[in-house]
Amino acid sequence: MQTHPYIGMWITADGHIRQELLPNGRYDEARGTRKSAYQGRYEVTGDHIEYWDDTGFTADGDFIGDILHHGGMIFYRDGKKPE
Repeated sequence: MQTHPYIGMWITADGHIRQELLPNGRYDEARGTRKSAYQGRYEVTGDHIEYWDDTGFTADGDFIGDILHHGGMIFYRDGKKPE
């Protein structure tokens, strides 16, 4: 089980992409109306995240405060854009 402060739901400002980081080291990403569009495992080291999609695709990102920068996109915790 993962124990880091980034577990939970991360959502783009328009709500189109929703990525849930699960405590078991897996993620589930929805896109638009497509639930579980991508799934795989992840690891967080400090403020950096590495992804390994079940199809073999890899990606990474960085957390800056309550913002996740990943794949040229910006995700907010639970979709709540900081004021």
